[in-house]
Amino acid sequence: MVFSSMIFLFVFLPIILFTYYVILQKHTHRNTFLFLSSLVFYAWGEPIYVLLMIFSILINFRLGILINNSDNKEAKKCILIIGIISNLIFLFMFKYEGFFVNNINSLFNIGIESLNLGLPIGISFFTFQALSYLVDVYRKTVPVQNNLIHLGLYISFFPQLVAGPIVRYSTIAEQIENRTTNMNQFSNGIKRFIFGVGKKVILANNLALISEKSFATDELSISFAWLGAIAYTLQIYFDFSGYSDMAIGLGKMFGFEFLENFNYPYISKTITEFWRRWHISLGSWFRDYVYFPLGGSRVKSKSKLILNLFVVWFLTGVWHGSGWKFIAWGMLYFTILVFEKLLSIPNRINKNILLAGIYQVFTIFFVIVGWVIFGENTLTNAIKHLFAMFGLRGNTFIDANTILYLNDYYLLIILGIILSTPLLKVIIEKIKSKLPDSKVEILDITSSFVYMIILFISISYLAIGAHNPFIYFNF
Repeated sequence: MVFSSMIFLFVFLPIILFTYYVILQKHTHRNTFLFLSSLVFYAWGEPIYVLLMIFSILINFRLGILINNSDNKEAKKCILIIGIISNLIFLFMFKYEGFFVNNINSLFNIGIESLNLGLPIGISFFTFQALSYLVDVYRKTVPVQNNLIHLGLYISFFPQLVAGPIVRYSTIAEQIENRTTNMNQFSNGIKRFIFGVGKKVILANNLALISEKSFATDELSISFAWLGAIAYTLQIYFDFSGYSDMAIGLGKMFGFEFLENFNYPYISKTITEFWRRWHISLGSWFRDYVYFPLGGSRVKSKSKLILNLFVVWFLTGVWHGSGWKFIAWGMLYFTILVFEKLLSIPNRINKNILLAGIYQVFTIFFVIVGWVIFGENTLTNAIKHLFAMFGLRGNTFIDANTILYLNDYYLLIILGIILSTPLLKVIIEKIKSKLPDSKVEILDITSSFVYMIILFISISYLAIGAHNPFIYFNF
């Protein structure tokens, strides 16, 4: 089940909200209900894999208690290692086993049979949440959770279960134990959820029509190759940030405050800045649980710094999927980030406005290149697409596809570019700052009608069965 579906919007969510606020009054009952509802949400599309979710909750619950109760430092570390290996084994078996077996067979010309296990939705997200919980209990930065329902709710909570953001236990530990919801928080949650639905259904889904056509076309013109790449760049942003908005909005409806996951990444001046703004919860996870423990940037040699960055970006690529294209995508960012670190690019461009402008163009260019590698079906197809973008396949500059899709979607692309920057937000804030309080209230009331229009248009698209893919659904 996904948030941008009729069954979620008109059946699942209304039932959950009605039961939570009208029928249940005790905090413990509400937590139990949210936990069971999250299991139902997960089991909706893949009933058998809910058993994997339950097993993950049980094993991490028990390991957390063992780590906390152990007085022996070596024993405590050993239990943590067992916990890390246990979680990663599940992730490997379901997500990477087939890729690993296929490459072993190709390399050694043998015929090992793959298990061909289906990929449980959101396994990378809830596995990383479980791992961070165990590590934080080991570090004593969070208290151990002795209530199975509460830990189960943390790992399986449906708003951020399928595609994040990756929530740290420290962020919501207190909220699980004790939270209240006021009308303002609930109202903001609804608005944030609707805005996310609009980004996903109106923008991302329609931009997908362009990118998918471009990625599926063998004889690409230069212009249509670029149009497809730009459309995918916008699509993946609105797809993923839209889902994060929906997750954050749903969290607010139930009294939870999740951290932001996107901060207008396409205005970044450097790749380093881009990864501080894009998928913030994943970047901070690798920083705190991989990069810093390896020594981070405070190492004595450049070779160790390069190695640390390599490990992080190899793992970042692998986390996103089991394919060479994801590894290549991770290595692209590894290469550029090493370049920026060794030459102190962020410091250099702060001293030179012209250089900053040039490097910002360089940044968005490589972000687009990266998304072509990420979005194409295979690394081979990605290379072909990149060659087509630069006319290296003997292709024409423009074709009928470019004219057709530009004619039909140019307004959507312009809107997407504007909304991927803080321009509209800044304009609205400036208008509000110059208006008296009475008129600001009128503006706020007017904005409520805008949200209603966004929801109506989104539901209309869903009702007619419009194209509704979801890029991060199986991560």
